[in-house]
Amino acid sequence: MPAIRIDGRKLASAHLDRLQAEITEFAEQFGAGPKLAVVRVGADQASASYARQIRRTFERRGASSVEIELPGDADTERALAKIRRLNTDPEVHGIMLQAPLPAGIPWRQVADAVAPEKDVDGVTSTNLGLLAAGDGSAMPPATPAGGMEILRDSGVRIVGSLATVVGRSNVVGLPMALMLVRAHSTVTVCHTRTPDMAAACRSADILCVAAGRSHLVTADMVKPGAVVLDFGVNFANGKMVGDVAFEEVARVAGAITPVPGGTGPMTNVCLLANTLLAARRAMDKG
Repeated sequence: MPAIRIDGRKLASAHLDRLQAEITEFAEQFGAGPKLAVVRVGADQASASYARQIRRTFERRGASSVEIELPGDADTERALAKIRRLNTDPEVHGIMLQAPLPAGIPWRQVADAVAPEKDVDGVTSTNLGLLAAGDGSAMPPATPAGGMEILRDSGVRIVGSLATVVGRSNVVGLPMALMLVRAHSTVTVCHTRTPDMAAACRSADILCVAAGRSHLVTADMVKPGAVVLDFGVNFANGKMVGDVAFEEVARVAGAITPVPGGTGPMTNVCLLANTLLAARRAMDKG
């Protein structure tokens, strides 16, 4: 039997309807909806595409998103100065720093310049540390948080499952592993030095792929009936493709997210939810 194609857009729609009602209530109380600033350095194609998706999602639901684009030759201090200005702007409730940054600009230094209370993508050391500690005040990274919502909405059994995460980035792979562990899954994390990644993937009931390499995972690497979440965003011949060879893996897996239309829409849901949460916290603090 072919795999169930998990429709991320459909799953996201119900969440967005709920969030829109909450945003309307927030705007009526405070005069405007929550506002996100998306900071991008350079002209990465995938980042630009994602920023456009974010803006459309936010505007349709009563929030706002502005893109702050710095040129590819901007230096670290210029990026830091922009982040600092956004930190002190009372109209901006959330800040998202898009990866990748150009060579020579240290990701950790710039990411940690974002005020933790405005870190709606959960990339600062503060929020990552709180997530690792199981602290409920952590602002979870939107992409893995969206992945967890997809699993729950799809009725996937997480408790007691074996999960493999391919990729160990602080933005997707590691926080996804942490969230799965907190949800009582037993997790293996694979990376470029994993000796037999295929075997680790084949053992998984839940396979999450966030490596940034198109069609890295093939059918022979997937356990029959497994649930496969593809977080990859790659471009080949002008077409967006994932990290999973979709057509062949769909013949083996039990359920799979496509690219596009899989994890991406739910990522935007969680980013919007985090921005609303940050706005509420800011208003509570006065």
